[in-house]
Amino acid sequence: MFSFHKSPRLFAATCCGILLASVPVVGSAEQAGHYGYGESATDEQIAAWDIDIRPDGMGLPEGSGSVDEGMAVYETHCASCHGSFGEGMGRYPKLAGGEGSLDQDRPEKTVGSYWPYASTLWDYIHRAMPFFAPQSLSDDQVYALTAYVLNLNYIVDGDFVANRETLPKVEMPNQDGFIWDDPRPVVNNERCMKDCKDEVTVSDSAEGKNLTPSTTGPLDEGITE
Repeated sequence: MFSFHKSPRLFAATCCGILLASVPVVGSAEQAGHYGYGESATDEQIAAWDIDIRPDGMGLPEGSGSVDEGMAVYETHCASCHGSFGEGMGRYPKLAGGEGSLDQDRPEKTVGSYWPYASTLWDYIHRAMPFFAPQSLSDDQVYALTAYVLNLNYIVDGDFVANRETLPKVEMPNQDGFIWDDPRPVVNNERCMKDCKDEVTVSDSAEGKNLTPSTTGPLDEGITE
């Protein structure tokens, strides 16, 4: 059997060859691979998904809409499902009413009784409405619809104009309804500084002795510990 100990030069040459052969492999691992599918997202594609509006109004676009303008948009795009006055048609949800019903057996969760922030109402209308053509409304139309729905619930006056400045300032009736103030104290015990625990006495162990009989029936006869 051949031994490298008898041929030092051959051993050194073999090691160098292995080292040189490994260099391209390491280099190729550091390069970005091409997988043959997909492409990098463009700024326009990212912007199409980046449409969320925060409760404090961050993300609201330029534009505006009044209650009167919202009435016309509502009759065209919303009334067929939600009713002319937000009462809901068939099984479609109500948008108005329901004040004081959240603690009842059958609460009515509407914009006026349940929704916590006016800015996120704009977000939802813009993102998901109208049901048959979501994200088809302009920013001004969404502002107008938001103003009209808020007016249906007597949250804003008839001359209210919704925009990125006025909408976050609207205080919704249930704004604090999603924050639970736990009345329970953190602890119920008095502070102990000395001799706080009674001495622990071990009365048994978990070895299984005297817990289960060694036999449980005729088939186990003859079985001992």
